[in-house]
Amino acid sequence: MSGLDFLAILPLLILGAFSTAILLVSAFRRSHRAVAVLALAAFALAAASLPFISGLAPRRVTVLLLLDRYAYFYMGLIFAAAFAVAAVSYGYMRRRAGEREEYYLLLVLSTLGAAVLVASSHFASFFLGLEVLSVSLYTLVGYFLLSERSMEAAIKYLVLAAASAAFLVFGMALVYAETGTLELGSLLDRLAGPAGAGVLSLAGLAMVLVGIGFKLALAPFHMWTADVYEGAPAPVTAFVATVSKGAMVALLMRYFLPVLSRTGGGLWTAIAFLAILSMIVGNLLALLQDNVKRILAYSSIAHLGYILVAFLAGGGGAARAVTFYIAAYFATTLTAFAVISVQSGAERDADSLEDYRGLFSRRPWVAGVFTAALLSLAGMPMTAGFVGKFYVVLAGVGSALWALVLVLIATSAVGLYYYLRVVVYLFLPPAPQAIEKDRVSFVTFTWAEGLVLGVLAIAVFWLGLYPGPVVDLIGSSMVGGP
Repeated sequence: MSGLDFLAILPLLILGAFSTAILLVSAFRRSHRAVAVLALAAFALAAASLPFISGLAPRRVTVLLLLDRYAYFYMGLIFAAAFAVAAVSYGYMRRRAGEREEYYLLLVLSTLGAAVLVASSHFASFFLGLEVLSVSLYTLVGYFLLSERSMEAAIKYLVLAAASAAFLVFGMALVYAETGTLELGSLLDRLAGPAGAGVLSLAGLAMVLVGIGFKLALAPFHMWTADVYEGAPAPVTAFVATVSKGAMVALLMRYFLPVLSRTGGGLWTAIAFLAILSMIVGNLLALLQDNVKRILAYSSIAHLGYILVAFLAGGGGAARAVTFYIAAYFATTLTAFAVISVQSGAERDADSLEDYRGLFSRRPWVAGVFTAALLSLAGMPMTAGFVGKFYVVLAGVGSALWALVLVLIATSAVGLYYYLRVVVYLFLPPAPQAIEKDRVSFVTFTWAEGLVLGVLAIAVFWLGLYPGPVVDLIGSSMVGGP
């Protein structure tokens, strides 16, 4: 590796160095504030380095990593989301008893794994990045050992993630058995050759798709989602919903978007089936929930189905639509879970609908931020979610995917009900017994949490009212991308 190669992977080196620093600081002096500052500095410096090294793109660092504008853009999204999660986590963790320092070490390591994922150009780096991300998340989900829900969520996530990893590894083995390569560029060349994709390659790609389906919680691989969202600490749930899934979507586009045009209609049909099932199952199951985290969990399944509609459209328009939707989804979902985090107390998370009854009368601006996030998830005008869905529908219509677009529109109408149901609770008068017995809604949160809420709320409306600069940035980032 040359000096320029090391410079190209500077964000990864920064995260690796800061994870070591957090480990050493935690070993010699237990300080929640110090390790939180180090984690925030890691994400900030990694993000700040991207504009300075973007001129090196595209650059291949060994056969494992491809550092292009596409990878750098998704790294920027991941670092920004991780920074927001870490900032919200400081106040959240300060209100909870127990050791806190290792939490930030795991957060930095999982972000490092996600960053490796988006730059992967080889199945080996794909799997290594995925395991660094996943193993850290197992511990983060079950971080509160004395919480039964947290431990249950961690065990379920571990078992199902191990199953998905098995599918991935066996699928990679089948692809390698027929093509003789694990490198993405060579694999695409072989699939585009006269022989095309053989039975083993198609079976291997299908198994890899199943593994990715588990990680993205696409129906019918969604069984873990609601329990993990409910049992994990609220900031960790925000991380799983954004950084983890965003990295997998970036990888899905890099690996499978070119493959779709080379393997015939079988793989396309399978992904279309996953998209339709995810949109229907996610929205219908969310209708039955009284827990806000579970509502957001099932709605996330539907949102991944919407993303697959644009993905199946193919071409540069698909990549732009998916990427903008991911950016809008990051801003909106982080806002929703940041509200849950700041409302959560020392004993439990504020995840029941009753916890939000009458919130507007007590904290009008927090209720307003939560309303904006919910309306954006529902795809209402003037929000990021509306523009994201507009681009997805535009990509689907442009490719004449009428059945998928119709399912998207119909299920979005269903989703409007459960989002507005939560909004109604915000403006209901608070129950007298809740005021006396439940102190979750009166939690005092830090200025950093308030600042993050304000910035995220601005992002939700900015992407909905003036998306042009982000759309242009995405367009330039797609050069040399998937």
